[in-house]
Amino acid sequence: MDRYCLDACALIAFLNDEDGSDKVDDLLDKAETGKITLFMSKVQLLEVYYDRIYTTGIEAAKERVLSILAEPITIIDTITDNVLYEAGRFKTSYDMSLADSIGVATSGELGAAFVTSDHTELETVEQHEPISFLWLPARPKK
Repeated sequence: MDRYCLDACALIAFLNDEDGSDKVDDLLDKAETGKITLFMSKVQLLEVYYDRIYTTGIEAAKERVLSILAEPITIIDTITDNVLYEAGRFKTSYDMSLADSIGVATSGELGAAFVTSDHTELETVEQHEPISFLWLPARPKK
């Protein structure tokens, strides 16, 4: 069964109906029917939460998190030793955020493709690491 790990930007693109939202919608539909398995690190969920606070306010952001938790996404809420070491290595080896380093390391540990639109930070990782990526169109800059 195919496995995918959602980056925050992928879920935000879906929530905002941006380019690539159709791919995330398709992944959610496939996960709902058991054709694939979807994961997301709790760190990426935190990114979605604080993005929603900025755009909709804290109460609506909390409601959005609850709706995400009802989706067929397994939330990974622990950082294993392997993820800790790999995320640290990714963070120091590539120009990437801490959250992305945790998401990519989690994806690698799960054998899942990392679903992201963050080309700027992560294309170099794809070139040098044995981690699969499912690319969405780049999100518009704020």
